[in-house]
Amino acid sequence: MSIHIGAREGDIAESILLPGDPLRAKFVAEKFLENPVQYTSIRNILGYTGTYKGKRISVQGTGMGIPSISIYVNELFQEYGVKRAIRIGTAGSLNENVQLRELVLAMSACTDSNANNVRFGNRNFAPTATFSLLKTAWDIAVSKGWQPKVGTVLSSDMFYGENPDDWKLWSKFGCLAVEMECAELYTLAAKYKREALCILTISDSLVTNESTSAEERQNTFTRMMETALETAIS
Repeated sequence: MSIHIGAREGDIAESILLPGDPLRAKFVAEKFLENPVQYTSIRNILGYTGTYKGKRISVQGTGMGIPSISIYVNELFQEYGVKRAIRIGTAGSLNENVQLRELVLAMSACTDSNANNVRFGNRNFAPTATFSLLKTAWDIAVSKGWQPKVGTVLSSDMFYGENPDDWKLWSKFGCLAVEMECAELYTLAAKYKREALCILTISDSLVTNESTSAEERQNTFTRMMETALETAIS
């Protein structure tokens, strides 16, 4: 039994979806899973296990930011035998061609976090998705008539930064969107030899200053959820 999740052995499936928002985890469990059972509510970070199309799957909130997702993913990989982890999160567009509510599949993740500097002694590591998951998610989304954007994202430690134009440098070098967790998920998947993917929905745009509501972010980004669920059981 881990410190922050507290589930029993066997409570968590080998494939798991990881929304940052615990209420999005609750929404996924109630809308998509059959017979969902809540296995944790420690710190109100909710986790559920059920079945989707006959296959066992879990969904676990991770909180916001690299330090928070690092805690949950370390415990899921080390203590509960999770083999496949798919983040389902929101992101801000850094590119004029990436529009509100579009899907983004993160092929790789840049970061301004110091976590990997500490981990690798100021050497650079390139956090990258598992290709088989990336291809599967792409094929599933396209088969449904959705055209996801695929490329590099930025995992930032700062939501409210000091320089309001800082995002433009990342955009110049091709980053599609900014979020706060993907780089750590991919790094830990590499460390523990697990599969990982980050599927994002654009909730706002730093280019146009458009945004969606908190309720929309929690309850309406179902294309991302369906793509992740189908990928997880493939």
